[in-house]
Amino acid sequence: MALSPNDVRGIAEYARIALEHDELEQMTAYLNDAVDMLAPVLDYDSPDVEPTFHPIGDLANVMREDAELAARDLPLDVALSNAASSRDRFFRVPSILGEGGER
Repeated sequence: MALSPNDVRGIAEYARIALEHDELEQMTAYLNDAVDMLAPVLDYDSPDVEPTFHPIGDLANVMREDAELAARDLPLDVALSNAASSRDRFFRVPSILGEGGER
């Protein structure tokens, strides 16, 4: 399947890349060469090969469980002591929505 200059123009616009006319011709030839290099992969007969959806196989989640560590807990009054502004148990920060966005 060869890419047309129109296809490459659409890809360039999607990627927000400005291509001049001569660049469009060069990029079309370059991308068609890249697609042609992949042709042997598409022709490979692989009925006994299971699809791999992750490069490490069936590895799921390698993150540890959240755990409270008493030695690392920061008391609320200490956490809020250097805040420019606070209310109750919360830091107060300037609204990014303007005057009407304050709650």
